[in-house]
Amino acid sequence: MTEREPSRPLKILHIDPERNWGGGEAQVLGLLSYLAARGHCTHLLAHPEGRLFQRSREQSIKTMPLIVRNDFDLRPVSRLRRLIRDENYDIVHLHTKRAHVLSLWLGRGLATPKYIVTRRMDYPEANTWYARYLYNRKVDGVVAISCKISNLLIEAGVEREKIRLIHSGIDPGPFEAAANSGDMHSGRVVIGMAAVLEERKGHRFLFEAARRLKAQGYRIEYCVAGEGSLSRPLQEAATRLGLEREVQFLGFVSDMPAFLSQVDIVVLPSLSEGFGVSVLEAMAAGKAVIASRVGGLTELVTDTVTGLLVAPRDVEGLANAIAKLAGDRTLLQEMGRKGKERLQANFTVEHMAKQNEDYYYGLLESNGKMSRAANSHFISP
Repeated sequence: MTEREPSRPLKILHIDPERNWGGGEAQVLGLLSYLAARGHCTHLLAHPEGRLFQRSREQSIKTMPLIVRNDFDLRPVSRLRRLIRDENYDIVHLHTKRAHVLSLWLGRGLATPKYIVTRRMDYPEANTWYARYLYNRKVDGVVAISCKISNLLIEAGVEREKIRLIHSGIDPGPFEAAANSGDMHSGRVVIGMAAVLEERKGHRFLFEAARRLKAQGYRIEYCVAGEGSLSRPLQEAATRLGLEREVQFLGFVSDMPAFLSQVDIVVLPSLSEGFGVSVLEAMAAGKAVIASRVGGLTELVTDTVTGLLVAPRDVEGLANAIAKLAGDRTLLQEMGRKGKERLQANFTVEHMAKQNEDYYYGLLESNGKMSRAANSHFISP
């Protein structure tokens, strides 16, 4: 990718009021780090009790508290409007649905700031006047993290020219370092799944497949990383299926490279998925992936090359895919190697952040706000 020479540093406000940590928050943190290193002034509004708030402060990013309880919570609006006016931002980047709804109450019409929203979820958006107003009138640009999401937005009436496809990305360095530290897990095949413990991630289908494989004599361990509302029900389900010895619930795992260095196969049997950061992490760690054929996962996993795709809710298909890879170490290693190559070529955090940066400049230049010829202040690459 050709690096664009910025014409001047930008002042950017990022808004992500979610309390939980997920793939989206990891993307926000990576983008913030990149922009700060490039010399831009980056500020973040985030939930004061969330991990994103803590981690961004640890990186010396100016982080301010924001609590948005629901789509109808107007209490933060007046403070947010004053902040945007007083700080004279070039860009306001809204990273979640709740942040996007706040745009209803933020004035527009001036050259800056430009408002951008990132859409990460692949659930259909109804083609209503409200959705069209939110996307076509209240923001200047829309980032879709997968082709699936881009197509869903177009079906909902979002103007095609407002949408920019920018895939998520991660830093492969820590995963490579952890992989080089050596394989220290037991002789059993180990399946890893890192996802919030919610229905849409499909844990119960993995457990049903695990029960079938155990009945067929397979000795496989399952390491489940993540928190969520289904923590207790999923633990009870594992016990009910006779998997209390096979399945380990690890809770929130902060060191994903170390976690992935201990597993052989990563499984993500989601019912819906915007893109799948946990699959990106698996590819960076050189692990074969088994995933549902939904959302952006089909853009990540090359079926039979970097992993296997199965239909969502297909317990038998999932069990067969696990059995196929668990019995072929050579195939596992080959898929892992090709997945790592694909990740490094297409889905790094630097690649993602550069495209966002380029989009910012493009929106600002579209109305003559910035003149490269008249500006001599450049950011060193």
